[in-house]
Amino acid sequence: MSYDLNLTFIWAMIIAFAVFAYVVMDGFDLGIGILFPGFAVGDERDQAMNSIAPVWDGNETWLVMGGGGLLAAFPLAYAIILPATYPLVIAMLLGLIFRGVAFEFRWRDPRHRPIWDAAFTIGSFIATLAQGIMLGAILQGIKVVDNAYAGGWSDWLSPFSVLTGISLVIGYALLGASWLVAKTEGNAQAHARRMAFRLGIATLLVLIAVSVATPFLHQDYWQRWFKMPGVLLTAQVPLLSAIGFGLFFWALKTHRDRAPFFLVLGIFLLAYIGLGISMFPEIVPPSITIAQAAAPAQSQLFMLVGAVIIIPVILGYTGWAYWVFRGKVGTHGYH
Repeated sequence: MSYDLNLTFIWAMIIAFAVFAYVVMDGFDLGIGILFPGFAVGDERDQAMNSIAPVWDGNETWLVMGGGGLLAAFPLAYAIILPATYPLVIAMLLGLIFRGVAFEFRWRDPRHRPIWDAAFTIGSFIATLAQGIMLGAILQGIKVVDNAYAGGWSDWLSPFSVLTGISLVIGYALLGASWLVAKTEGNAQAHARRMAFRLGIATLLVLIAVSVATPFLHQDYWQRWFKMPGVLLTAQVPLLSAIGFGLFFWALKTHRDRAPFFLVLGIFLLAYIGLGISMFPEIVPPSITIAQAAAPAQSQLFMLVGAVIIIPVILGYTGWAYWVFRGKVGTHGYH
């Protein structure tokens, strides 16, 4: 039993890592798409697109790994979550397709560039909103009977899930603006800095709203956050988040280039840890734990061998790509 549980925990951490890697890597380029209408046509838009051109498609590797890993390592959770969120999954995939096509065609079809720019923004917004609503739908709980989804086709839609959807849109936009502070120069950077400041305030407000609402969704959430002596540890998450936001605004005020982006990544990490505190050990709240949803130990061990080989390779080529395309980006590419 210990052997099985150890493998299950390892796979839970692998999938959690893949999902977080997707959020932070694809989050900033989705955020750029969301902010795109606010950029001036010409130099600002070209710099924004050039800043993500070398890495945007590779960032989505982690989405595939997270979804595929969930299917392979926790098939019961996959079989419940997907039917509960089918409309959101379809919307997300369509949004990602639209933005991918628009990204390529805006360079090769300049006559219709305004159309492709609009498609890039709409696809980014829809994909992000769908991801955020999906998060809220899972957090608020999925109705399960006999290890199968037993809810309706629209159970995912609620005030809380809409709040998490809007929150993720704002958070990704903050990631995108902070990325552009690090990658652009001149007027484009000044504009990105102003947007990052306003979005930082908005992100702080929605993060507080989600954090206040989440413990009231289920009694288990409340106990995991506020029951003694655990509250002495969980209280560090909002404390560190407050410090992170303070440092973020200081970094913007003192015209730091890279610090705002890394501080936002830290804030996202703390929010993700908060999500883990609320849910663990459940994978389908409030009824299915990671142990109950796990594949047989032999299957997990077999897949783990492949993961041990593949994950370092993915990290290696991702790190190499970011290193090659480090530095500032202009309208004609990196320099």
